[in-house]
Amino acid sequence: MSRAKGDEAEELAKNYLYDKGYEIVEQNFYSRFGEIDIIALKENVLHFVEVKSGEDYEKAVQNITPTKLSRLIKTGDVYMKKNGTELDYMYDAIVVVGKKIWHLDNITL
Repeated sequence: MSRAKGDEAEELAKNYLYDKGYEIVEQNFYSRFGEIDIIALKENVLHFVEVKSGEDYEKAVQNITPTKLSRLIKTGDVYMKKNGTELDYMYDAIVVVGKKIWHLDNITL
């Protein structure tokens, strides 16, 4: 997938979260372990959001591999330590196919 398509999916995801009452705290947070696409806050809970897009839902979801999830968690830990944050948090995914969006809460369970 091209970077432009990924950026478009992230923008759609960001707008979706904003419309659902989330505050966008940061985008594209990098650590040596990887990247978190969107960090959002709602009701005093931080959401570390991985955005995936693809030709269909199944292909997009399959791109959230155990390795990707491990890197996401490690990067979330870095963010929490770097910012001295003690809020509750969870890892979410937003899947974008065309203009359709699925929000998967707490993907680490």
